[in-house]
Amino acid sequence: MNERIRAREVRLIDENGAQLGIMSSQQALQIARQRELDLIEVAPGAQPPVCRIMDFGKHKYQMQKKEREAHKKAHVSEVRLIRLKPQIDTHDLEIKVRKLREMLADGDKVRIQLRFRGREMSRPQMGQELLNGLAGQVADMATVEGYPRLEGRMMNMLLAPKPSARPAAPKKEKPAKPAEKPAEKTPAPEAKAAPAAEKPAEPARPAPAKEERYDYGIGTQAEDTEDGGEAG
Repeated sequence: MNERIRAREVRLIDENGAQLGIMSSQQALQIARQRELDLIEVAPGAQPPVCRIMDFGKHKYQMQKKEREAHKKAHVSEVRLIRLKPQIDTHDLEIKVRKLREMLADGDKVRIQLRFRGREMSRPQMGQELLNGLAGQVADMATVEGYPRLEGRMMNMLLAPKPSARPAAPKKEKPAKPAEKPAEKTPAPEAKAAPAAEKPAEPARPAPAKEERYDYGIGTQAEDTEDGGEAG
């Protein structure tokens, strides 16, 4: 970083990721100082080494923040305990096996503890057979990390989950898409009624002839129209 960079030439990348080309380390440091930032060697094995201009304090804070988030997400393995008795009932043993599988599925190590009482101490092999049989029932998801060992009146065995023991997280089902409504059929345009055929114009009727009336005066003679003669 900065003056600790020993390479004569470096390939410089600025704070925005732009390539500034190959130059001397002194020139690259001068550019970083002008921008009030640090010169960090990010790829020392390259030819020439790659350096980047950045705010080292901000970069360090972001890296620590990522580590803290990764640590929170990481599963912290615990050592959990299951206690048994040498003279355990078959039904009780099935319940213990079921509980053991749940612990292993959570990614935790499980210590099986068997306690001897009174005359049971004279038959430790019975407890060893019980623990070995228990390990065989969960062999598909656990490995024996600590084999049965007698410590005083206690016999302990440690089981560790296999990498494939923890079930994968269920996939989130995508919400079903709403059924598409069928396209509404647009009504066909109504056919316009054909215009009514025009009636042929009626021929004009001739005007009625006016009747001429002749008034004959009283005491006058009328003309005889048939023979054209004068009246006698």
